Amino acid sequence: MLRIPGEFCTDLCDANMKLTRRDLLRIGGSSILGLSLGSMFQLSARAKEARDKGGGPGWGKAKSVIMVYLQGGPSHLDLWDPKENVEDKIRSPFKPIPTKIPGVNFTEILPQLAKVNDKFTMIRSMSYTPNGLFNHTAAIYQIMTGYTTDKVSPSGQLEPPNPKDFPNFGSNIVRLKPVTDPMLPFVMLPRPLQESNVVGKGGTAGFLGKAFDPYYLFPDGDDMDMTKMDKVKTDDLKLPQEVFAMRLQRRARLRDTLNDAMPQIEKAVESYNLDEYYQRALNLIVSGRARSAFDLGQEPDAVRDRYGRTTFGQSCLLARRLVEAGTRVVEVVWPKVANSDNHSWDVHVGLTQRMKNQSGPMLDQGLSALFEDLDQRGLLSETLVVAIGEFGRSPQKGLSTSGNSNSPDGRDHWPYCYTSVIGGAGIRRGYVHGKSDKTASSPAEDPVHPMEVLATIYHAFGIDPDTIVYNHLNQPRELVKAHTVTKLFA
Repeated sequence: MLRIPGEFCTDLCDANMKLTRRDLLRIGGSSILGLSLGSMFQLSARAKEARDKGGGPGWGKAKSVIMVYLQGGPSHLDLWDPKENVEDKIRSPFKPIPTKIPGVNFTEILPQLAKVNDKFTMIRSMSYTPNGLFNHTAAIYQIMTGYTTDKVSPSGQLEPPNPKDFPNFGSNIVRLKPVTDPMLPFVMLPRPLQESNVVGKGGTAGFLGKAFDPYYLFPDGDDMDMTKMDKVKTDDLKLPQEVFAMRLQRRARLRDTLNDAMPQIEKAVESYNLDEYYQRALNLIVSGRARSAFDLGQEPDAVRDRYGRTTFGQSCLLARRLVEAGTRVVEVVWPKVANSDNHSWDVHVGLTQRMKNQSGPMLDQGLSALFEDLDQRGLLSETLVVAIGEFGRSPQKGLSTSGNSNSPDGRDHWPYCYTSVIGGAGIRRGYVHGKSDKTASSPAEDPVHPMEVLATIYHAFGIDPDTIVYNHLNQPRELVKAHTVTKLFA
């Protein structure tokens, strides 16, 4: 098979990877088709030029992304995709209400989002067939990394995070598109990804190494503490009182002098880019930019009230402040773990009360404020916002689909059809992509796999989803094995 490689080493993330013997044989064999080596390089150069010019609608529009991760699996029928003229066991207990898009209804628990859905796209045809059990952790790992896991315990739980894991998509982005400002590149807040006792799976840089892990901002306090964002501590982002900035910079110059006098040591570590990492860390601390971004007290009370004085609302506000200051990737994890009561989207029981009085109003206020605020500040044009859960909930109430018990007022896990929201950075406004069937059980049009959402995120950053990374065994792997959904872009 003939393969035309890209520019030497630029189609790989690891510059040390050389042309293989197979590549050379392919190039040699190309003469059979009348292609000389010079012609091959000309074609290669043209391919690179085509890539640099962009890859279709939306290519390279995003400078930052806010992933609003609705961990637990929100019920699409009770939020974004209510169905009428269906049986009582399927129909939502909440009344449908009109939105800014004619003919598109939400339920009554999303009145604020109904007023701003002309700013984003709804994907009503999210769908996949699960690998193994209908398990939160496995689904979280898939949406965060673009890969399914091989090892699942009998209970459905995954192993804890380990260095062999595939990287979180945010780690891939900040590696391929590093920040240029003295700012934290990737922040995860206000709690880790978690199901039961498996904490952080899918939330690390995995085989890319800890240098690309997110900055974890997990304030003290119980998940039910709505004031925990007022307790944010960033002691590691400020100078000790006895060390002022100029003194620290003098220390850096002394370090450089010592390095110059030790060429052998410098040569031994040059491949690790220690000077670059050291300078980034120094600039981050000295500038105080990150520390200032975390200070929600700088926001007017009216703005904080608009987002909602809840952990989720204030996390969305902080996400806006972070991207405004130069952070590339922010992941806002829903501040209540799956497999728990109150505020959780994992509504096996008590759906009506929990969604109407707890999770629904928090989502409605925080996410609507985020879209509105970003738009008013001119940030939405370059900030991609994605709100998504690991799956939806079963159309039929009380039915067990995952081995869990469900009350008559509860819905089980349902990956076959659900809804997500995406907006900003060239995404079409006021658009509904796909359509669910009469009972929201499966897509009737244009199904979208969660991995295709990741591919679309990479595309928005000007990153080819097929870009190769090398795992802990030095094996080539695509960022994600999925295609971009270009219809989502204007």
